[in-house]
Amino acid sequence: MIFTNDLVLALWDRFPLSPGHALIVPRRHVAGWTEATEQEREALTRCIALARQQIEQDHAPNGYNIGINDGVAAGQTVLHLHLHVIPRYVGDVPDPRGGVRSVIPERARYWEDA
Repeated sequence: MIFTNDLVLALWDRFPLSPGHALIVPRRHVAGWTEATEQEREALTRCIALARQQIEQDHAPNGYNIGINDGVAAGQTVLHLHLHVIPRYVGDVPDPRGGVRSVIPERARYWEDA
């Protein structure tokens, strides 16, 4: 456990994409972002900084991907809202440009079409 309060908790991902991958989860069961209350969304967002502090105590990331898979079409497999805080490290992939845009690989490299 990284952090907990009345609205959210942050924990280490059981299947981390990189060392220090954390999840931030509302305590109340909601499937997606729009089902969360404004207070829950604010708590989730505030907790990003707390998760980053803990990650940086244990690891030395060079950047982060922060995101939510909201809905089955977006790749959500656990139908309980959760926010990923994924540390990134220089060299962890050959070319990190495009970041989260890589969820649709054929559109990720937009700079090649410009």
